[in-house]
Amino acid sequence: MAAGIAAGIGHPIVAAFLFAITLFLLSFFRDPERVPEGGEETIVSPADGTVLSVAPAPEEPPGASRRLSIFMSVFNCHVNRAPVSGEVSGYEYTSGRMAAAFREKASTENEQNRITLASERGGVTFKQIAGALARRIVFYPRIGERLRRGQRVGMIKFGSRVDLFLPDDAEVLVARGDKVSAGRTPVARWKV
Repeated sequence: MAAGIAAGIGHPIVAAFLFAITLFLLSFFRDPERVPEGGEETIVSPADGTVLSVAPAPEEPPGASRRLSIFMSVFNCHVNRAPVSGEVSGYEYTSGRMAAAFREKASTENEQNRITLASERGGVTFKQIAGALARRIVFYPRIGERLRRGQRVGMIKFGSRVDLFLPDDAEVLVARGDKVSAGRTPVARWKV
């Protein structure tokens, strides 16, 4: 039987398939260095992906009535980053469904981590949301830990979504369909 398996692995189609899977996994788990654009008044994207919407937030935290939703396809880098500099003042894990992350109901029904950072300008909340393929959400920091804007904070493995609740006193800099990069792309700016 071992000889049969070895012969199958030597087949060019199987080898090409295994090579493609290896390239995909290397691409998926990449973790490039990022430098945030703009000054400390700029809120950067917590995730790589495509802006699904900027809309009123049904589950808004105080002082943040708009929700920016970013869909991360399996081809995006899935490392999440801090949108602002601040202290981790809130963390809540909620179990839930594993529905498609691009659907509106994923924001409230899917498995997720909800994180709040206390910055010098006010609190900023974001959520890591599992998708249909995601089976593990990772958030590294602990309550009380101080984060830098653009710092790595975790990842969601395989296709997912990140929602960022934008402060009411911040100007939105992106729109539906825009491509954003975690820890680099400015998505909002506090009014000076």
